[in-house]
Amino acid sequence: MTKQTFLQGTLILIIAGMITRLLGFINRLVVARVMGEEGVGLYMMALPTLFLVITLTQLGLPVAISKRVAEAEARYNHAKVKQILVISLVLTSIASVIFTAGMILAAPLIATTLLTDERTVYPLIAISPIVPIIALSSILKGYFQGRRNMTPQSYSLVIEQAVRITFVAFFIHLLLPYGVEFAAAGAMFSVILGEFASLMFLIWLFKRKKIVRIRHRFFQYITSSKQTIKELFSIALPSTGSRLIGNISHFLEPILVAQSLALAGISSSMATKQYGELTGYVLPLLFLPTFITNSLSIALVPTISEADAHKHTHTIHYRIRQAIRISFASGGLATVVLTLFASPILTFMYGTADASHFLVLMAPFFLLLYIQSPLQAALQAMDLARPAMWNSLIGAAMKLSVLFLLASNPAFGINGVAIAMSAGVILVTLLHLASLYKEIKFFIPWNDLLKMMVLVIATWLCGHYLKNIFTGFESNLFALILIIFFLSCIYVVLLLALRFITKEELRQIPFLQKWIH
Repeated sequence: MTKQTFLQGTLILIIAGMITRLLGFINRLVVARVMGEEGVGLYMMALPTLFLVITLTQLGLPVAISKRVAEAEARYNHAKVKQILVISLVLTSIASVIFTAGMILAAPLIATTLLTDERTVYPLIAISPIVPIIALSSILKGYFQGRRNMTPQSYSLVIEQAVRITFVAFFIHLLLPYGVEFAAAGAMFSVILGEFASLMFLIWLFKRKKIVRIRHRFFQYITSSKQTIKELFSIALPSTGSRLIGNISHFLEPILVAQSLALAGISSSMATKQYGELTGYVLPLLFLPTFITNSLSIALVPTISEADAHKHTHTIHYRIRQAIRISFASGGLATVVLTLFASPILTFMYGTADASHFLVLMAPFFLLLYIQSPLQAALQAMDLARPAMWNSLIGAAMKLSVLFLLASNPAFGINGVAIAMSAGVILVTLLHLASLYKEIKFFIPWNDLLKMMVLVIATWLCGHYLKNIFTGFESNLFALILIIFFLSCIYVVLLLALRFITKEELRQIPFLQKWIH
């Protein structure tokens, strides 16, 4: 199996991420247009329950598998790789059976009591078979990641989205005459088909390579697996804890927002409107560059795990700095564009610029979010998943505390929610950096920090200059696109001039190799 370099693996995942984002956008458009607002509402209400069950079923094993397989590969211990796969399959099989059955049995209670709409029982039951499918595919993805081969995961993501789009309109049209709740269930079933096609592809690829024979001496590997289970859970449980903290925080957030704004004297309808603008309009734009940073994080885990197995501390420092540099570069342009052109972007996308002040307020602070994911991946890759979990818990607790204190104050109101979200991002990122410094004396060099400041300030000044040249872009979409295009070109030149991307890194990109000397 061909191993990819860190940057090659990252690039493959980024391309797949871009394609799946585009396909996912098309899927959302199809669902919204065919099913209508009520159907989409039922569909979206069922998703958080699904995400929670998947988090519990996976047990944090994908990251743990990626790390432990990479370590075993570095030591040429193929028996260890097989043991990791066998144990992971047994654990996730048991968990998926328990949580799938639990989801089906609890669906009526969840629908009527928690979601307060009994019609959501249909999408909840319809989506439950996806749990074991995702559990198994996550093991195979973790295995391929650990072997530093990101191609299978990239293809599987595209296959999943393509199959989902192919069937979603068909099932919605088929079931809509029976009621909008059945149409939502049909949309969920198309998700299952997409994930199943993705899993079949991964299984076919795994069998075709025939690197590990799973069934050979299967039970013997189980009986001698105590140490392997301990090694997997040392990463898996804290990783699950981090994700659960995020899920619980997101669950409590809208409840706390509603209560805090009520104390500030804001009506429930106005609070819902303001929170909808913040989470529905602003946050998706701020999270736009994260598909790049998430790709970096996935590729970073096996790379650092392998270096950690060989005690190559210098390589670990270099890879983390490289990931931070590229992550910052991916978010810098988005930050400048969203800050300078918040009003026209929101107007063209949503027909209103009411939330533009949130975007201007939060975008500079969310620069730290873009480097947060690689920092967490680095901690997990060095068996420091527990500190990463505690950092997430402290950040979530502070975010919710600041949210209540500020949002309940009439002087802040909904702006207090935006400030609390930004404060949570800042704190978790700084805590991750502190954990890395404590464990391996890692820090961001001063010259890198200076280059980051120069990059953002120079891009902002150029953007402000272009803004003054091209008048009327507030009402002319073509003019806005033209400004962003010119600013992007300037940004690329600055990246190369400041050596955010070096010639050595560009040479690792296949189609640029013959052009870079």
